[in-house]
Amino acid sequence: MNVLGRIAFFLLLGGIWAQNNRNAKAGGKSSKRTGGIQAGDAGQSAPAADVPAGSSRSTGGPAESGQEGAAGARAAGQQTDDMRLHFLRNVQVTCNDGTAAGFYLKEFRGSRRWLLFLEGGWCCYSKETCDSRYQNIPRLMSSTGWPQTRRGTGLLSSQAEENPHWYNANIVFIPYCSSDVWSGTGPLSSDYSDCPLLFLTAEYTFMGSLIIREVIKDLIPKGIKLAKVVLLSGTSAGGTGVLLNIERVASQLEQLGAEAQVRGLVDSGWFLESKQQRSPNCPETVSCSPEDAIKIGLRLWNGAVPDRCWQLYKRGEEWQCFFGHRLYSTLTSPLFIVQWLFDEEQLRGENIYLGGQSLSEEQWQYMQNLGLELKNSLRDVTAVFAPSCLSHTVITKSNWISFQVKGVSLPRALHCWDRSLEATRNNRTPAKGCPFHLVDTCQWPQCNPTCPALVDRATQQELTLLQMLVAMGLDPQRLGLDPQGDADSLVSMVSNGG
Repeated sequence: MNVLGRIAFFLLLGGIWAQNNRNAKAGGKSSKRTGGIQAGDAGQSAPAADVPAGSSRSTGGPAESGQEGAAGARAAGQQTDDMRLHFLRNVQVTCNDGTAAGFYLKEFRGSRRWLLFLEGGWCCYSKETCDSRYQNIPRLMSSTGWPQTRRGTGLLSSQAEENPHWYNANIVFIPYCSSDVWSGTGPLSSDYSDCPLLFLTAEYTFMGSLIIREVIKDLIPKGIKLAKVVLLSGTSAGGTGVLLNIERVASQLEQLGAEAQVRGLVDSGWFLESKQQRSPNCPETVSCSPEDAIKIGLRLWNGAVPDRCWQLYKRGEEWQCFFGHRLYSTLTSPLFIVQWLFDEEQLRGENIYLGGQSLSEEQWQYMQNLGLELKNSLRDVTAVFAPSCLSHTVITKSNWISFQVKGVSLPRALHCWDRSLEATRNNRTPAKGCPFHLVDTCQWPQCNPTCPALVDRATQQELTLLQMLVAMGLDPQRLGLDPQGDADSLVSMVSNGG
């Protein structure tokens, strides 16, 4: 081994020792023992699979000359698919339980494109819901137990065949451990005298928005100031977090002197308010509607919303800025909205589960109306991909490339949007025949033939929509669906713009 090789080897060992030392300190912080029941849908699975570091694959880049060259590249952290864990340098900005917040980074040396991803997982908004969340899903409130590496999938993959247009970007995965829809700004607001239960929850800290700010700061030595494009993306609550934070991220980078264009990608974070009648004042100790959870949570989290939206609503009504159709028009950064028209989490909030025990005709009609309302809410969105499917989240799924609207895949639509924005920045005319406003026109759930398969909860078998409805006690003909001509009608609708 030559002299430079030995120096690199010892530097690597030193870096690993230092990181492990920090992890031990972070993991050693006091943890809380709490009780309670499962809170809402906070158990959303992690969008990036955890894979042992030893199973890394080639990134598809140029072949190294000989084994020694490949080993040297791996030692430099250049040719590995794994994102590595970094804890925030600012130890005052933490997860809910006071453990160190952080991020995972996969660098692609020389790239001036950065992809930042916000994990999802709903929220907690009271002592009971936060205690339950901490007991049942501690990774969403604490960094204790976070793995040293993560393997990205879908848009976070380093494989060109899985992620054709963003595989060679610097990829940053920011775990969700603040339970505040990425809106929290630190100490409990003083405006809680009318809400004694918030005193009891003050043992938790809610710093989602601050975590994003600190991640940006810690990426400065990694070169984010030189970025041309920064894509802030997220799924579910992370998608809503993109809407809430994109203007602050753009402003922060501008103040740092960066010339990057900050863009947003919102996956399954475009929710609509509930239409069901509920009690006017949600008790803080029981499960609430999404709107009531946000109303209560905002005080607990000391949550921040974008300035221009905040100016639209009087005090106490800021919760409306968590809903994309109200917030979108107040934002100036380019946004791409990805939204299943029949979002499973949206339906879960109404206690509608396709594939469960039963479904009423009223619930079926509610589903139909939801699809129509979502379409209407997306009418003025410049860049959108909205399949008529029952599902939740897509951009981090390994098969995300297979879903289409009007014959166009999501990666293709994102690439078209990317090209259009670049053309506009360079005072060129965007290319024709490259669409990125794609909304299914067929009316039923699953009428798009590329939809993810429906699975019966009891048997775990894949079923068609008609089979599912019959299994749940409904007559498809009474719903206006023809079992005999269904297949032909769906193909016809799709081929004519579905």
